[in-house]
Amino acid sequence: MAGFVLANLCGMTIVLAAVQFATDIIPMFTGSDSFMKPGQMVMAKHVSTVRTLTGKAPTFTPKEIDEVRRQSFVSEVGTFTPSLFSVVATLGSRQLGVEFSTEMFFESVPDAFMDVDTSRWQWKSGDDEVPIVLPRNYLNLYNFGFASSQGLPALSESLVSMVKIRFILRGTAGRQELSGRVIAFSKKLNTILVPQAFMDEMNATLSPDRQPEPSRLIVMVSNPADEQIADFLKSNGYETEADDAEAARTAHFLRIIISIVLVVGLIISVLAFYVLLLSIFLLLQKNTEKIDTLLLIGYAPRAVARPYHVLTISLNTLVLILSVGIVLLLRGYYLPLFGQLFPSYSAESLTPALLTGIALYALVTLLNYVAIRRKVLHVWHLHEH
Repeated sequence: MAGFVLANLCGMTIVLAAVQFATDIIPMFTGSDSFMKPGQMVMAKHVSTVRTLTGKAPTFTPKEIDEVRRQSFVSEVGTFTPSLFSVVATLGSRQLGVEFSTEMFFESVPDAFMDVDTSRWQWKSGDDEVPIVLPRNYLNLYNFGFASSQGLPALSESLVSMVKIRFILRGTAGRQELSGRVIAFSKKLNTILVPQAFMDEMNATLSPDRQPEPSRLIVMVSNPADEQIADFLKSNGYETEADDAEAARTAHFLRIIISIVLVVGLIISVLAFYVLLLSIFLLLQKNTEKIDTLLLIGYAPRAVARPYHVLTISLNTLVLILSVGIVLLLRGYYLPLFGQLFPSYSAESLTPALLTGIALYALVTLLNYVAIRRKVLHVWHLHEH
């Protein structure tokens, strides 16, 4: 029994620690942008001196987009649609004595590539408020550059998300005013994203004489670690923004390593389960005479098996509690390190590890229950014959 407890404790701790570590660390590489799904990268053309001197715009032609779509490592391709109108944004109020205005721009990507709450990422014709995704470095430039030099208060992300921003849109065919609200912040992209439906309608309404030409692609890749990606980018003069490929590749390798650790932990848990079964069967075999006597004097098989069920449930409960405690200790060690490396890091929930532990506990307990019951019933049937 002691051997089972030690072996199963080791196996379950490895499994729970791997699950929780993956939950805590993977979002640092894939979840830095709340609107981008894992496995996505942004592809753009390299802006060279020759391209600048010739005045050739770094946009993608339909033929080039089809070529990207045909690559074996690409599962989906979407285009960034640029705004064909000018945008002036105003934040604050003259009555309050604080008002900021700046010229900016909008871009959009197909809604299928967005990973935000769909109830917040909605816009239909006639709405006077549009949801936007704002670059985080815009806020950093204000807080750590402009605000500190002008003696103005710094703004938090939550505060900016609560404030309405007024926009004035001007195109070749007209002018329109509306408001917007920030629903997420982007760390990877220096762009302001709006819903595709809004972009299509505003381009058609304000600049019907122009056609948008995408300068960037958002690409869903099946395997971020595929070496063909780097070769394709290099041979075509393309590049990814904000080290998308490196982050995705790192996250992919982390998943592989964590999967290997999970498999090792599960193997140890399975071996521990067999150790427990062997121990229980040895106890049952040793006490076959006593079990037979109890059955002869009228005890039901369920009553005879109950002490063994209580024993296995108690041991499994002890292992689960100890495993969760060890994971909490390990987590208390590495979370401060994450906080030092990434000041904006926030710890994830312990729920995945707890659910995994409960699932393993329930599975092992059920298998033990079935095995013990079958063994006692076997003795009972022998007695009947």
